[in-house]
Amino acid sequence: MPLEEIALIVTAIILMTATFMCLYRAYVGPTAADRIVSINVIGTKTVVIIALVSLVFHQEFFLDVAMVYALISFIATIGVAKYLETGALE
Repeated sequence: MPLEEIALIVTAIILMTATFMCLYRAYVGPTAADRIVSINVIGTKTVVIIALVSLVFHQEFFLDVAMVYALISFIATIGVAKYLETGALE
């Protein structure tokens, strides 16, 4: 296995560990804002992990999946933030 692929796999493992730390913060977080930020960070890390998987397996369609996931994560974050601010999604 080439050194570049090993480096990408190690990076993905480190990102997964950081994602689980953010998941803990989303569960424990004392305020709703902490939870929103940690879930947004989880979404961002997931997009990066999907992009790394695309590089490791040389499959470009994973990048399309990552873009769609990023858009869904962004819209969900905006929706939750608006709901917490106004109490409704109107």
